[in-house]
Amino acid sequence: MDLKDIMAISGKPGLYKFVAQGRNGIIVEHIETGKRTSAFTTERINSLEEITVFTEEKDKPLKDIFKAIYEKEEGKESISPKSDNETLKAYFGEVMPDYDRERVYVSDIKKILQWYNILQKAGMLSFEEETEESEETEDTKETEEREEK
Repeated sequence: MDLKDIMAISGKPGLYKFVAQGRNGIIVEHIETGKRTSAFTTERINSLEEITVFTEEKDKPLKDIFKAIYEKEEGKESISPKSDNETLKAYFGEVMPDYDRERVYVSDIKKILQWYNILQKAGMLSFEEETEESEETEDTKETEEREEK
């Protein structure tokens, strides 16, 4: 799963997919509606790949959290982001037991679950290919190391 082309735009609901570079910003497509719009350079645009979540030790990329939710839910939708705060905290604690409870707010958990559900409904969550790719990369590295010796 490649999150670098998936954008969250401050002040606009939902997630957007990068389409093209424009003069004053970028052209994006809303994932749920398919409607295209411009996102200007004055707006705060974040690629989901750049987003991390605080943990007790080091920050975890959003991709790892999506993968943990995906595995917990067996590829299905997560709980509703509109659940009560205690339910959300307990659920997120199951998915990511080492998250920093002081720095990760309920609003962050809601947003992560909302984004996960949007990507899941759109069929954009796939982690199987990734495992195969990482195994191929490891095999290639091992082969190159043997050839160097």
